[in-house]
Amino acid sequence: MKMEKGSTRGEVPSRLFAGGKGEEPSVDMGQVVGSRDILFICLDTLRYDAAVWEEREKTTPVLNRYGSWEKRQAPGNFTYPSHHAMFAGFLPCRFDAKSLADREMLFFPRQIGMGNQAPKGAFGFSGSTIMEGLEREGYDTWCVGGVSFFDRRSDLGKVFPGYFQKSYWNPSFACPVKESTTNQVDFILKKLSGADADRKIFLYLNVDAIHYPNYFYLDGARYDSLDSHRAALRYVDGELGRLFDKWKELRGGGFVICCSDHGTCYGEDDCQFHGINHPVVNTVPYKHFYL
Repeated sequence: MKMEKGSTRGEVPSRLFAGGKGEEPSVDMGQVVGSRDILFICLDTLRYDAAVWEEREKTTPVLNRYGSWEKRQAPGNFTYPSHHAMFAGFLPCRFDAKSLADREMLFFPRQIGMGNQAPKGAFGFSGSTIMEGLEREGYDTWCVGGVSFFDRRSDLGKVFPGYFQKSYWNPSFACPVKESTTNQVDFILKKLSGADADRKIFLYLNVDAIHYPNYFYLDGARYDSLDSHRAALRYVDGELGRLFDKWKELRGGGFVICCSDHGTCYGEDDCQFHGINHPVVNTVPYKHFYL
């Protein structure tokens, strides 16, 4: 294989990330980091088609307020691999990407053998995760978990929370609890009221209401379906409205990254749920915006 001049085997030239199709970045993270709180909201398991359906029906007014969903590729086909990628800066990439150059990087890990120059618009961080990089910039990093990968009662459930300065999970946040998002938002707002006003916050919120089981969000349903999946999103939308409104009141706004980590199947091609490579699993909604 012909090597690019100046590159070494095992390295990817940093320019592959830096130009893409010549498009300007949608946000300058160098201006965001240090000046604003950052909220990373993961709507765990949300399908792209479900998100777009509710957007078009105008049944998710809070999320609609902040722009349309983008169609993107999931970084993994279930929570664990997807989050390792996202926490390292590799958020869902544009669906039509043909190379590394076609992905917009908000956060760029400097120490991975791709050169030390961050792409235009990206914040180049040092450390093993976004959170570690932001801590070095003075951020207080919070994790409010949902799915069992954030349940610290198991060894595996301690991995992701261990990346944060402060991590929180309790059984009322778990998937089988119908009011899980309500409980998470109530908890965050309580913590927020006592937060240091002079220190920026990076909040990661894992919303698990859309994950299975979700049948109880649809009146009369006895099993999960795409309809109950969408009903769960409608419930979550209202709770995010409470979170965003109070965050603006208490903190003056912030920058939000909102996306799914993977989709899930409800019988398509005889496939069920996720952890498999199916187009429905590998396609996710994404948006970022200012509060």
